[in-house]
Amino acid sequence: MTFQIDALRGKFPALALTDKGRRRIYLDNPAGTQVPQAVADAVSRCLLTTNANLGGFFETTIAAQAVVDEAHQAMADFLGAKSPEEIIIGANMTTLTYHMSRTLGRTMKPGDEIILTRMDHEGNVSPWLQLAEDLGLVVRWLSFDEKTWQVEEATLAGLLSEKTRLVALNYASNLTGSINRVKALTAIARKAGALVYVDAVQFAPHGLVDVQELGCDFLICSAYKFFGPHMGILWGRLDVIDGLKPYKCRCSSNGLPERFELGTPQIELMAGLTAAVDYFADLGAAAGEGGSRRQKIAKAFEVSIAYENPLAQRLIDGLSDISGLTIHGITDRKRLGDRVPTVSFTVEGIVPETIVRQMNAENIFLWSGHNYAWEIVHQLGIPAEHGVVRIGIAHYNTASEIDETLESVHRVIAMLRQQRS
Repeated sequence: MTFQIDALRGKFPALALTDKGRRRIYLDNPAGTQVPQAVADAVSRCLLTTNANLGGFFETTIAAQAVVDEAHQAMADFLGAKSPEEIIIGANMTTLTYHMSRTLGRTMKPGDEIILTRMDHEGNVSPWLQLAEDLGLVVRWLSFDEKTWQVEEATLAGLLSEKTRLVALNYASNLTGSINRVKALTAIARKAGALVYVDAVQFAPHGLVDVQELGCDFLICSAYKFFGPHMGILWGRLDVIDGLKPYKCRCSSNGLPERFELGTPQIELMAGLTAAVDYFADLGAAAGEGGSRRQKIAKAFEVSIAYENPLAQRLIDGLSDISGLTIHGITDRKRLGDRVPTVSFTVEGIVPETIVRQMNAENIFLWSGHNYAWEIVHQLGIPAEHGVVRIGIAHYNTASEIDETLESVHRVIAMLRQQRS
């Protein structure tokens, strides 16, 4: 099937915006994607027609509860969960991880060990580091292989012990783009008796998540990275979360998932969350899938991956032509399936921000810096105050946008080198 990119782009109003007649190229997607009109409409409709708190007996509160229930079911379908009771929705990934880390801390004691990877975003590092400091836990660091750009199973196995209580992994890196073999890593950790907490924030926009297949205990993602509103979603295995006692108000519900969802929920954003999931389902239906919402979502990722990967290779090939430029991540076209289309680079003698400022001035949106991949830049010896140039593709980007971006990168680097000489 041909990927209907023009029809797809028509669903995103932001893609048609201009600034003083100049087009926008959105390649800041690892930090947050644009949203379809349907997501904005769902948020607006909820605020205008179902705006009430939960727990009453009148029409708007009953409708608001339906919005909340629908969002949990939608994310259960999106992640392959057994039940919406396993879906915990909150402010963002970092806040939810801090909350869950403190809850799990109630089950740990001084001397217990946790394993953190040097490949992850700080949102899945700092909460555990600070928990370890509070409780006297031992932190063991899991480095990634700088040849494969992945966490290797043997390296993890060498760190596990009978004292290991938790392994925090990431599915895909927000800097290198590398995808870890989470299922295999999880199996090793679970065999040692450890819980596994997976950060799937960067993977979820680019691949189908199946929590049951992975075998992990927790998995977290962010809706605003997959065309939804600013929210975090945490999946927890039912038999694990049912035995946990979170910090919460004394008189709030002890049911699942309510006991983990503090305060009044972001009901209007939950309406947008369901719309974002349904956007994927609609994409799968347009590709010919007529089954369940989960099956349609799977089809959507099948066709979007087939569209995104050539764009990523086009970008990598174009950047590889520049002398003195280093791509920090997988560049072998045979391993394109081992990465998401997020490409980061540095250029010898040029501070990344100077490149990004010039390209931003041309209305090409991308980022520089460490991007909260704090451990990655330190393992690679990249100055954290400078970081990298990061270009992140979403499935609404086009080949012509990649070509225009590459032309800009070449031109800007040439100009900066000339100014330096």
